[in-house]
Amino acid sequence: MKQESTYTIVDHLFREEYGKVVSYLTYRYGTSQLEGIEDATQEAFLRAMKAWGYGKIPNNPTAWLLRVANNQMIDQFRKAKKFQNSETPQPYLDQASEASGEVTFSETISDSQLKMIFACCHPSLSTEYQIILSLKLIGGFHNKEIAEALLKKEEAVAKAFTRAKRRLQQEIKTLESPVAMGLQSRRIVVFRVIYLLFSEGYAATQGKQAMKRDICYEAIRLALLLHENPYTHHPNLDALIALMCFHVARFDARIDQEGGLVVLEHHDRSKYDRKLISIGVRHLEASDSTTQKLSNYHLEAAVSYYHCIAPTFQETDWASILKLYDLQLKQVHSPVVALNRVIPVLKVEGPVNAMKALEHYRNLKGFKEHGLYYAIKAEVEKEAGNIQKSKVALEKAIAMAQNEAEKLHLQKKLQALTS
Repeated sequence: MKQESTYTIVDHLFREEYGKVVSYLTYRYGTSQLEGIEDATQEAFLRAMKAWGYGKIPNNPTAWLLRVANNQMIDQFRKAKKFQNSETPQPYLDQASEASGEVTFSETISDSQLKMIFACCHPSLSTEYQIILSLKLIGGFHNKEIAEALLKKEEAVAKAFTRAKRRLQQEIKTLESPVAMGLQSRRIVVFRVIYLLFSEGYAATQGKQAMKRDICYEAIRLALLLHENPYTHHPNLDALIALMCFHVARFDARIDQEGGLVVLEHHDRSKYDRKLISIGVRHLEASDSTTQKLSNYHLEAAVSYYHCIAPTFQETDWASILKLYDLQLKQVHSPVVALNRVIPVLKVEGPVNAMKALEHYRNLKGFKEHGLYYAIKAEVEKEAGNIQKSKVALEKAIAMAQNEAEKLHLQKKLQALTS
């Protein structure tokens, strides 16, 4: 087996299984062991990288990871003399795994993941702590990824995670499902955590892949589990599920055969998943409520819906999309929304007003120069006929890009301008 393919598989498993392993071990051993649980889980992935690079990957790699992580925890307890050998906990085994000798994930894992999310979103913790804990422990996010999502500095995220983890250990000893009122009071933050998980999968900030489908599917799975519970069911959740369905429906058109990004303008719309779009429409219709104001999930889902139903890029209803962005900005004056709004302004009102919108974004509190800003600036300059300025902006966007697929995409755009 080639080493590179091993890295790819382990990276995939890390994203898909890290939160499951951490949640299950926390459910089993309690929050007081969080540092040891993180160490044990990371050690399991390191051993997988070494062992699988020179041998065959096991048929059930997830079971292998859980077994190694659990055994690592047992070793920690023995060294600390917290358990006698006769009292050492054994890995969870269901009937099938007892016969095969392998640990398998059961519904208990799904339950423990949801319990972990709700524990991380305990009302005694600040919203910032809730989100950082969830993204780190459930999503296995790096500090840099969280910093990008929350528009914060990486060092600030690292310090906040340490403080948040300490606070979590003080407030919560074991993972138990909160009662009905507890579920209801925490669900809004839980929705945001799922949204951020999905967003990182859909537009990965780091790595070689333009997007990471496993994270997106995991976010949808967690949302659907919440949808089944009467205490966490909410119009905002239906809107969030609709948003994710509309995005996932365009997956196959968004990536070419080499794994490179395909811009919206060049999507092969025959590849859009019409069944998923229909499911998204049903959830969007179900999200309609006379007692709840439209959330950002509703507005973002509507934007994505217009992209899904447009027969061609040129026939996209950009005027309606611009109105939706304006509604978002009235509700929450977000720098991210203001930046994304520039493109529909460009399509509806032209490059002069789009340039003004870019300047408005620069003047917002929380403004941060990053790759997306320069990529959009390059598009506006190109439409205005300022090819040299467009090149300069693209060069800055390339220099700031952390994701290799995104960097390659930008390089191709620069090459097209140069030729």
